[in-house]
Amino acid sequence: MHFGVESLAEQVQQTTGDHVELAYGDQGYTGEKAAQDVEKHGIALEVVKLPQAKKGFVLLPRRWVVARSFAWASRFRRLAKDYERLPGTLATLHTMVFAMLMLAQMVAKLTASA
Repeated sequence: MHFGVESLAEQVQQTTGDHVELAYGDQGYTGEKAAQDVEKHGIALEVVKLPQAKKGFVLLPRRWVVARSFAWASRFRRLAKDYERLPGTLATLHTMVFAMLMLAQMVAKLTASA
């Protein structure tokens, strides 16, 4: 079952102004139905799968990006615990934190290339 994948794709495109072209999903989104649901909104779905025979820890490609992003955000004390009363405040703080993180990366790349 692919609960809400089409609805999610629609919301993502509305929020980003139809700028998302590729989405990564886990094995729960395997199959033609999920791919067709997101394709209706102009998004290609790439499913990250486990290798057939796994032994011990297996790093999945692209999976670490999410964990790394959450680790970076957790360095900000205000996001370490849920102190906010309104969900909109928390969402705004997350937006500000990720904007700061992306700006810092951009400055680092610009200074490295100069």
